[in-house]
Amino acid sequence: MSEHVLDLSTRYIDSGRADGPPNRISHDLSELEDNVALIEAFSHMLVVNTDEGLVAFDSSGPASGQRVIESLRRWDRSPIHTLIYTHGHIDHIGGSRAIAEEARSSGRKLPEVVGHANLSSRMNRYRATEGYNKVINNRQFGGLPVSTFESSSGQRPFIPEGTLELTREYERTMEFTVGGVEFELHHAKGETDDHTWTWIPQHKMISAGDQFIWNFPNCGNPQKVQRYPLEWADSLRKMMAKEVELFVPAHGLPITGHARITSCLDTVACTLEQLVKDVLDAMNAGATLDEIVASVAVDPDVLELPYLRPLYDEPEFVIRNIWRLYGGWWDGKPSRLKPATDVALAKEIAALAGGSTILAERARNLTEIGEHRLACHLIDMASDAEPASVTIHETRAFIYAERRNAEISLMSKGIFESAANESRQAAGRSVEPRKRPMSLD
Repeated sequence: MSEHVLDLSTRYIDSGRADGPPNRISHDLSELEDNVALIEAFSHMLVVNTDEGLVAFDSSGPASGQRVIESLRRWDRSPIHTLIYTHGHIDHIGGSRAIAEEARSSGRKLPEVVGHANLSSRMNRYRATEGYNKVINNRQFGGLPVSTFESSSGQRPFIPEGTLELTREYERTMEFTVGGVEFELHHAKGETDDHTWTWIPQHKMISAGDQFIWNFPNCGNPQKVQRYPLEWADSLRKMMAKEVELFVPAHGLPITGHARITSCLDTVACTLEQLVKDVLDAMNAGATLDEIVASVAVDPDVLELPYLRPLYDEPEFVIRNIWRLYGGWWDGKPSRLKPATDVALAKEIAALAGGSTILAERARNLTEIGEHRLACHLIDMASDAEPASVTIHETRAFIYAERRNAEISLMSKGIFESAANESRQAAGRSVEPRKRPMSLD
């Protein structure tokens, strides 16, 4: 018999070691206690059974919504009375079409859809930046630019057609009861500005959404909008103040036991608070962003914890996001206030070096001795100076493939793989397009 999801979580946390992935995409349902179930997907669905029907948290993504519903129906056939969105990322709301289709086919009314007021603004922003979001989400996972294959995918909208819109919004907190079960919703900033975490006192349970993801907090994604580390930490401390015995994130394993839960939340909150303090101390001392990135770090032992490993986002990106939040977009280097174009600078450096080929050769040599950061600067200059060179693009593909292999976080791996693919394509090599992935955003 496979290990129960709560036993697995307990073992990982108590031992300080995860010997398997905490976020499992099985679409299997586990009953966490009477009338509470979790369906594990890329983004999970948490369900509470009440006397008036089911209350569901999130719908998973568009690729898994139907499978989530199928697993749910093997456990309970009650109608979904209320759907609570923890936030508006597509991997949390995109599966709601399957919920709507099931309701309509069975002659039931659609569920009430509840979320923070900022969620509707997020959806409007996604529609306004439709093309940009397709580009960055493919690049984040190592794919080619959307323009190279979007026409063959039917130009699907970024927000899937049929995604359920909010029918009920709130601003700070909201309480309501369904079938005798009370739900207490709280707004929190963190990964997003539209986040909801929910306290369910009858079950002594918290639905945390993405405020805890069994990875280093996703608070620095280099391609996405502002994140809020101190507000994130504050939300975790508010959760700790509840008599919580069951803690259910939308990614990763549920956690049981008050002491275990609060210990995990405190560690994450302290890590974010310390990182902000260290960056602000350096900013207040007059350091530039470059100096801060080179000097501020998270305790390596913390990054070994099974719920804080930097496998998706990473501290360096969070540092840059803290700078953006408190210091703006300029990094403090005068030449980068109004810089020359990348191409103009690349041509000048290539001329000084004796040609773009020499830059590319030096970049390859640096890669071979592990100096990946320098190598990537030089190879980008070489390709900017001579963009039609097949030889340079072959070298660039090699360098970025090596850079990708040296990285830990999925974000770094994806962006560097995308760069390698870009040069493989420029060199005339065939590159298979990847399916647009769901994203932790």
